[in-house]
Amino acid sequence: MLPLTKRNSLSRTLVALCLWAFATAVSASGQIHQWQPGDTIIGKPTWITTAYEDTFAGIGENRGFGFLEMVRANPGVDPWLPGDGTRIRLPSRRLLPSGPHEDIVINLAEFRLYHFRDDRVVTYPVGIGNSSTPSPLTRTSVRMRLESPAWYPPESIREEAAEEGRKLPAEIPPGPSNPLGPFALQLEEDGYLIHGTNKRFGVGQRVSHGCIRMFNDDIEELVWATSKGSGVRIVDEPVKAAVQGNTIWLQVHGQKESLGKADHDRLWREAEKALERIRQDQTGVEIYRGRVEEAVERASGLAVRVGMVVGKAPGWRYWRSSR
Repeated sequence: MLPLTKRNSLSRTLVALCLWAFATAVSASGQIHQWQPGDTIIGKPTWITTAYEDTFAGIGENRGFGFLEMVRANPGVDPWLPGDGTRIRLPSRRLLPSGPHEDIVINLAEFRLYHFRDDRVVTYPVGIGNSSTPSPLTRTSVRMRLESPAWYPPESIREEAAEEGRKLPAEIPPGPSNPLGPFALQLEEDGYLIHGTNKRFGVGQRVSHGCIRMFNDDIEELVWATSKGSGVRIVDEPVKAAVQGNTIWLQVHGQKESLGKADHDRLWREAEKALERIRQDQTGVEIYRGRVEEAVERASGLAVRVGMVVGKAPGWRYWRSSR
């Protein structure tokens, strides 16, 4: 029998899972931001106060955030039962991945897809490949749109299921048991899709066999906004730095719920490289090392001010977006 403390913890988690599964959900949607070529930062800080039935998974699905980024942005808060009246932070200010900023860009390190559309960018949380079958780093394009796709599990996945005592058929037709969800974008990168899912919890985590998973409402919106031949670029950028006005920003993404020394060492090296690129592009750069160290240590996925460009004006667009 489980000790009392573990049984209580398990009961709390099961209650939270039930609340999330059976609560009426608001349709998920991409976060839409005005954007111009040359912009490197979108969004602004956002805080919300939870109700008793809220969970990070439910809040994330309703507001367009992945589970892990919610956890890392709110250390010390129970993701399954944050409690009534708890103030939590939504990581809604973002530094864009490296350019070119066009069509679809997916940053695996932050579990996020960016879709650039004329004067705006729409961004969605995604699930990605696990450590054994990672999503590819590639530059590809959309081959076709798929509606109500059937799934034909590759032999490797069927063998894996057999080793776990499960039998997968050669074809899984459209429906609630289909892991591709109601829509998909087939990529020219052979064997890979951007698709929906029948396992909502996997969005924002490393769970797939290499494909990109989205909430079903999100993929439905994306497929109709994406044309055949649209570019798709998949990158892995856990650290991003940018200058807006005279302020230098750093965003560090922890890719697991807890990080070890090797993880922090890698993030520190990436931060040094990103800031060195800014030093090469700008004159009068001042970096506050203590803030950089704190940003790397926390790896919260939040955009943090870590320096300034001396003698450079803030600019009205900076002040408008920072308030």
